[in-house]
Amino acid sequence: MRSRSIRARRARCVGATLLAVTLIASGCGTGGDDSADGLAGTLGTTNDINPTPRDQVRDGGNLRLATTSFPANWNTLANDGNDGEIADIERPMMPRAFDVDAAGALTVNHDYFTDVRLTGTDPQQVTYTINPKAFWSDGTPITWEDIAAQAHALSGRDKRFLIAITNGFEFVDRVERGVDDRQAVLTFRQPYGEWRGQFSGNASLFPKSVTADPASFNDSLVNAMGPTAGPFRVQSTDRDQGRIVLARDPNWWGVPAKLDTITFSVLDSSAWVGALQNDEIDLVRLGSIDEVRTVRNTEGAVLRRAPGNRWRHITFNGAPGSILADPAVRVALAKAIDRQGIATATQNGLVENPQPLNNHVFVRGQQGYQDNSAPVAFDPDQAARELDAAGWVLNGDVREKDGRRLEIRDVMYNDPLWVQIAQIIQQNLARIGVKLTIDTRPGAGYFTDVIIPGDFDAAQFVYQGDAFPLASIRQIYYYDPADVQGNFGRIGSPELNALIDRTLAELDPARAIELANEVDRAVFAEGHSLPLTQSDGSYGARADLANMGSPGLASYDYTVIGFVK
Repeated sequence: MRSRSIRARRARCVGATLLAVTLIASGCGTGGDDSADGLAGTLGTTNDINPTPRDQVRDGGNLRLATTSFPANWNTLANDGNDGEIADIERPMMPRAFDVDAAGALTVNHDYFTDVRLTGTDPQQVTYTINPKAFWSDGTPITWEDIAAQAHALSGRDKRFLIAITNGFEFVDRVERGVDDRQAVLTFRQPYGEWRGQFSGNASLFPKSVTADPASFNDSLVNAMGPTAGPFRVQSTDRDQGRIVLARDPNWWGVPAKLDTITFSVLDSSAWVGALQNDEIDLVRLGSIDEVRTVRNTEGAVLRRAPGNRWRHITFNGAPGSILADPAVRVALAKAIDRQGIATATQNGLVENPQPLNNHVFVRGQQGYQDNSAPVAFDPDQAARELDAAGWVLNGDVREKDGRRLEIRDVMYNDPLWVQIAQIIQQNLARIGVKLTIDTRPGAGYFTDVIIPGDFDAAQFVYQGDAFPLASIRQIYYYDPADVQGNFGRIGSPELNALIDRTLAELDPARAIELANEVDRAVFAEGHSLPLTQSDGSYGARADLANMGSPGLASYDYTVIGFVK
């Protein structure tokens, strides 16, 4: 998913990609006595959430969280709702099939399903048995028809549905009623290895009232949330004041939540740490050594740290007619960017040994991670030679070809850390005769008005993973001009598309990892995008906040989140 993060699903131990425009402030730390301790642990083994038994959590209270903009579309399955921050708001309210622990292990979420299992292999079949107590907040029971409607909407067969991700439903042949209305049987036309992630991780189940037809799918949740099914529901929203309040759902059939309410306030990310200092917010994501130091020096606040599954990157725009349409030019630019320098400048003091991320599919610490970045190894002299070969000739300080100067716009959320990264890239590219303009934008409308339409030459945002790593490779790296989904750079090839399909059809986990790394090498070779750094997973939290903090791969249990007695 994007998040100011994107919901890209990227991590299995992680899966569907959420776009996340990471909204955090900058600062180059140099270490020293007050620096952050080097990040310990490995993704997929730990989290830091102040685990507290339920009977030691206070009854009641209001959890105060921050978000950078009001939702553009509450339907996170839609392309303009595919935002990690929107997904975070909705997690306490929407069904998912599996819970995930810090090691990435899955268990069926029995609040919604009594059983989810693979019930056939030739053809592949998956059977979902729905908890008979499960109802939408409008009183409608959750049934197989909700699953069938979502499967059809995300199949990609009807292009009127403006979907963010197919999530494996392109491989589903049919969804049928099982023994009763509370059971759905999915039959696949070809195998799909990440079937557990189709209603899990970053992918919620939505009611058929939202997903049954294109008009409702695309537009019915633009202004307000629809029916929910969780321990919380929407109590009030105020777009002008930038306030969203969730409250306990009195009709929730599961274990009651400890909290009375969860309040999300729209704040520019530069104000998040200050809001924590002023006791206005209870949990914030951190992005610099300076912010870590601030939290450590704030009375009543603590640092929560576990290896993160978010990663910064640059997406290039290779659409026909764009200045970076030639893959040779994109690869040359990638070779000129000092990713190690970026990692050192932005993460010194936050992690023990700052390194760039060298894989598009797996993050460091996950099974399957390996360095596939050789096609874009830092070599500015070679990059200059490759631009010469592509016909871009130096004329003064900037290269030209056919009367066009090699000038590119790097678009990003207006955040100091993003600007710092862009300034490093600007200096790198100037060395080889490429002029880069730093083009900052507000959080509101960043994806809907800028990234999705392709209004950039290069763009910076964050991918946010979950426990299903392969589900997003088709979303981001498969190229269908009629259905770009998350491939905002519009870059790809029939050969890569075929490799992606082979990878997703592989049911042997070890072989699937091998194929996924082949995909990654091809993505590097085509100059699709450039991974930069993996999040160190630092959060600032109120000291008495229980069962919430730096989650790693784990999903939160919103019924036990609260404040220590």
